[in-house]
Amino acid sequence: MAKKTVKVQQVGSPIGRKKDQRATLVGLGLNKINRVSELEDTPSVRGMIAKVQHLVEIVE
Repeated sequence: MAKKTVKVQQVGSPIGRKKDQRATLVGLGLNKINRVSELEDTPSVRGMIAKVQHLVEIVE
């Protein structure tokens, strides 16, 4: 069975944000605006997305 994935695109800049938010973006594989990362859909990844929801969006 294939693992579920979620695509996340960075839409906001981490400039002026707290260090932990910047580190969360790096953990998601994002560091430039419009970069897309495909990640396994797990509760920990969903929590990271929720932490920086104002900087990312889910891509279908």
